[in-house]
Amino acid sequence: MKNTTTRILVGTKKGAFFLYSDRKREKWKLDASHFIGEIINHVVLDPRNSQTLLMAARTGHLGPTVFRSTDGGKTWKEASRPPAFPKAKNGQGKAVQQVFWLTPGHPSEPGVWWAGIVPQGLFYSEDGGQNWEEVAPFRKYLEKLAQKEGFIGEPPGGGPIIHSIRIDPRDANHMYVAVSSGGVFETNNRGKTWKPLNQGVVADFLPPPTDGPWHEYGQDPHHLAMHPLYPDRLYQQNHCGVYRLDRPDTLWTRIGDNLPREVGDIGFPIVVHPKAPDTVWVFPMDGTSVWPRTSPGGKPAAFKSSDGGKTWKRQAKGFPKAHGYFTTLRQGFVSDQHDPVGLYLGLSSGEVWASADEGDSWRQIAQHLPYILCVEAA
Repeated sequence: MKNTTTRILVGTKKGAFFLYSDRKREKWKLDASHFIGEIINHVVLDPRNSQTLLMAARTGHLGPTVFRSTDGGKTWKEASRPPAFPKAKNGQGKAVQQVFWLTPGHPSEPGVWWAGIVPQGLFYSEDGGQNWEEVAPFRKYLEKLAQKEGFIGEPPGGGPIIHSIRIDPRDANHMYVAVSSGGVFETNNRGKTWKPLNQGVVADFLPPPTDGPWHEYGQDPHHLAMHPLYPDRLYQQNHCGVYRLDRPDTLWTRIGDNLPREVGDIGFPIVVHPKAPDTVWVFPMDGTSVWPRTSPGGKPAAFKSSDGGKTWKRQAKGFPKAHGYFTTLRQGFVSDQHDPVGLYLGLSSGEVWASADEGDSWRQIAQHLPYILCVEAA
């Protein structure tokens, strides 16, 4: 294992919190809160600069915005020009409701960041998150699809979310973006043009497709993951199952069908092993008719596959054996870069659980926090 400490960045409905470990990840310390009382959707450390942090926030007086720290989180400043849609001449233009997702740009572009917005909007910054511009072709593309079929932009409750912005490490112009109640979309020219990438993905909440076996778009991805060393391997936790895609193929395979029937393959996050493309974790939740979104049967467990989703292993050591009604969101489950890999799970109940042995055992490292929206390992 690297001779470094591990830092877990936790965003909640009432502020951000940082957890620090010793070198063995055995002891954890919770530091002071940041922006207490504010909604923090995402906190990300720039891997190109270990002192720069960006925070996607919704504050009581500033509204949706981005905060920046260039000293590891000691001090923060609001972005000079946060993400905002252009003003309409009639005053009826679209307004940013949430800055939801943050992704550092390609390693060759040290000042570039990307942001996913609610309602659907994709933004970028070229100066380290100070000033943000919209990728207008993406919004116009989605609006055109919505006018055609009415699938995008009309999910039940909360509005469409742009999330899971994935940059191909081989090509800064090649990106994947996921849209709730929209699907997965791909660009090869930095956002000028887009195409859907949803073949094989079920959307059983939509009317049956009329022009083929699959809807071209309208699916509801919860989390899209790209393997960092093998970027042609994609995984997806969807509203309707767990999927895998090996490019240049365009047909997703539902690997969640191999999970136990009594557990199902519904959930929000999905985590890939940073070195092994065939190793992936999911955290299933009850997706029955009323969608309680808690651990099935009150028995929380992660499930690990080491063969690309062909088989799955239940990992529950340390979790409650009964009456553990865990809920975690799409940004609530992450890994670190150590060997063995550490896993971190943030819950709506304000608990953070950790595994230092790739999921074989779990323990609680924080409790009594506000409702957790995201965790990131730094």
